[in-house]
Amino acid sequence: MKLFSNTISTLENALNYSNTKQKVISQNIANVDTPNYKAKEVTFKNTLATAMNAKKTDSRHFDFEGSTGSVQIKTDKNVTYNNNGNSVDMDKEMSELAENQIYYNALVERISGKFNSLENVIKGGR
Repeated sequence: MKLFSNTISTLENALNYSNTKQKVISQNIANVDTPNYKAKEVTFKNTLATAMNAKKTDSRHFDFEGSTGSVQIKTDKNVTYNNNGNSVDMDKEMSELAENQIYYNALVERISGKFNSLENVIKGGR
């Protein structure tokens, strides 16, 4: 028996993605002046979108549930923005940092609401 709904598990995966993205963005910003450093990027949304659009058309097909939690860190080694071989674009990193902060705050608000609902149920609606 599951104690929590799939929503909480999905929110947990999304929070893990946001945490990983924050670390990668921080590494990119910290290495903005490091020669030959190649910026990293985190991918998760594409995997989530693929899993959400997948339809099980036959009972013999595998379930799609487990595919939403995979987070990948990719490095594009063929890009260079600076003369020293560095590929960190500070404007892009700062905008992604702000976007990730908004995304994280929205997730925290949503999961907090879920737990508040559970607390309300446990207390009997009082």
